[in-house]
Amino acid sequence: MAASKNKNNKNTILFRYGVISILFVLFAAAVVWCLFRTTIIQAPEWNERAKKDFSRIDTLKPERGDLLANNGNILACNLKVYDVKIDLRHNKVARRKLIWAQIDSLADSLDLYYPRRANLQSLHPDTIKKYSWHTRLKREFEKASDKRTRALRILKGGTLEDFARIKSFPYLRDFKGKGFRNPVYVQERNVRIYPYGHMAYRSIGRVNENLRGEFHGYSGLEKDLDSLLYGKEGYAKKVTLNSGMSNWVTQPTRRGYNVQTTIDIDLQDMLEEQLLQICREAKAEWGTAILMEVATGEIKAIANLENINGEYGEALNRAVRGFEPGSVMKPISMMIAFEDGLVKSVNDVIDCSPFQRTSDPHAPTVKSMKQVIEMSSNTGIARVIFRGYAHDPARFYDRLEQIGFFERMHSGIGGEDTPRVRRLVGKDSKGNNITMTARHLDLARQAYGYNTTVPPLYTLAYYNAIANGGRLVRPHLTKRLLADGIDSVLKIDYIREQVCSPETAEKVKQCLREPVWGDHGTARAVRDERVMIAGKTGTAYPVHEHGGGYDTSRRRYAFAGFFPYENPKYSCMALILAPSGTSANRTSGQVVKNMALKMYSRGLLDNASTFTHTRLDEAPIIAASHGGGATSLAKAVGASSAKTIKTENPGHNISVKAMPNVMGYDAPTALRILEQQGVNVRVQGAGRVVAQSIPPGAQLAQGSVITLTLKI
Repeated sequence: MAASKNKNNKNTILFRYGVISILFVLFAAAVVWCLFRTTIIQAPEWNERAKKDFSRIDTLKPERGDLLANNGNILACNLKVYDVKIDLRHNKVARRKLIWAQIDSLADSLDLYYPRRANLQSLHPDTIKKYSWHTRLKREFEKASDKRTRALRILKGGTLEDFARIKSFPYLRDFKGKGFRNPVYVQERNVRIYPYGHMAYRSIGRVNENLRGEFHGYSGLEKDLDSLLYGKEGYAKKVTLNSGMSNWVTQPTRRGYNVQTTIDIDLQDMLEEQLLQICREAKAEWGTAILMEVATGEIKAIANLENINGEYGEALNRAVRGFEPGSVMKPISMMIAFEDGLVKSVNDVIDCSPFQRTSDPHAPTVKSMKQVIEMSSNTGIARVIFRGYAHDPARFYDRLEQIGFFERMHSGIGGEDTPRVRRLVGKDSKGNNITMTARHLDLARQAYGYNTTVPPLYTLAYYNAIANGGRLVRPHLTKRLLADGIDSVLKIDYIREQVCSPETAEKVKQCLREPVWGDHGTARAVRDERVMIAGKTGTAYPVHEHGGGYDTSRRRYAFAGFFPYENPKYSCMALILAPSGTSANRTSGQVVKNMALKMYSRGLLDNASTFTHTRLDEAPIIAASHGGGATSLAKAVGASSAKTIKTENPGHNISVKAMPNVMGYDAPTALRILEQQGVNVRVQGAGRVVAQSIPPGAQLAQGSVITLTLKI
């Protein structure tokens, strides 16, 4: 019986070996068949796929260049950020037993450090519940594992430090592995950041991403200099390596140029501050101002403000948009009159009695050229121009064209318009005759700034030419190009070497002195003994938005000029739309005056500076520091004493629920302090912190947004 049992066991073992052998033979046959099918039958198909893959050229995106201020400070640059996501369908998540206490702990951590809404804890309880991570995570984990989202984003635009912190949170810290082996992962992307916030926002411009994932400028310098900033794309193709297929770079990318602009951060801050002050006082709808260096045409500052629901913010860049200029056009007409010999001297006189449906309310009836500009006589400037162009009014347009008036300036500012002046020919576009009477009326109006549209930048450029001895330099925002091994300073570019002779420029310059310094000047409120400003006021009614003539309830107030008069260094223009009842003398003229005085106080006009940050009887403020080095620092710089700004020490024992006090700190220090506490920061101005939108000690949650106001 034992022998029979052994025999059965042997048969069983042999049967099993036979089955296994057959399976191995079948498996081997299947492998051979697959090999044969792949290498012989399907060879053309695989070869075609390989050829397609190896012939594919991938485009590599270049890194965009930076925009820099005149002193090298960064106005726009790239920053690598990371979006942190969780794959809730990951097999490690699906296999793991769901413990709600762990999910609640994770939600608590996320609400504390990365809330879905800023200042969440201070909102209404219903809002807190709606935007709490508890609600969001519960909604996901209640689903079947194969129905959950694959990419639940828990942080947008974070850092690798944020990623490491999130991976240490409850529930997530138990997942091990890297890359696809871990359900918590990051997606890297580049963003364009602007450290000075909305300062010169329209002039610097912004970028957006197209369908190919490329970032290109759509406004301001970002748009106009896009070909330089974008860089050069690279190319890569597939190659086989021992470890598999990989990209082989056949042509590397070339980073875009760093473009240094002409913007002076300090002057930009001053101009925005002065424009804001005057706009508030005048209850203006909007205002724009430009500051330019006379000799070079460098635009040192450009500001645009608009009243939006009672608050002024960065607006459409109206400095390059066309407006009816009004009386600021008269000095340009006077320049043509002097250059063409229609008048010889600033003391030549002209009859200013009623002419071409307008009159001059100012005495005397007969005025010198100085008085025509001083008292802003419409009839006077019209009669002067009629001396040379009454017989053929179209020639006035041709004369403006000769001096480059209609040429695009290519200043670097996006959306730049060109002046529009109708050429006064004898027939209209339909071939109908236009009477000489009508053409004369239009010629008179063009001479004193009506029936035309001229961007403020163009007006300022010609005032700048008058201050520059007749040389019309191109206004520009770009100073130099920087790249690896390249430092290219852009040369001064003249639209016209001379739009008039130096003698003519001097005559018009003398005329422009009179509105500010003459006894009957229209800009006497701009006068200040410290800085001699020369310039001209101008007012014009805006056209009703829906047509129907001029809107007399509002006016555009303009002032264009240069300073100091004896040796002009800067030209400046401001244009403000405000309710009727004030004057250009009291609005835009004050913007230019205040800028000149502030620059004088800082010694920027070849004068001895009287500017100081502290009163003479105070010890100097060395730094906003908690270290003990203030005394030694004072000794090193030769100060007799020093003091520090006393604030709560942000480096120790600050609760994440309390806002630190950063008053007095410089911008980098304040940013570091607040970002360490998880607070998002917006910066306005330059210098040290003088105001913070969330007061010190106030409750806050991580992710709160605070606005810091800086002053020099």
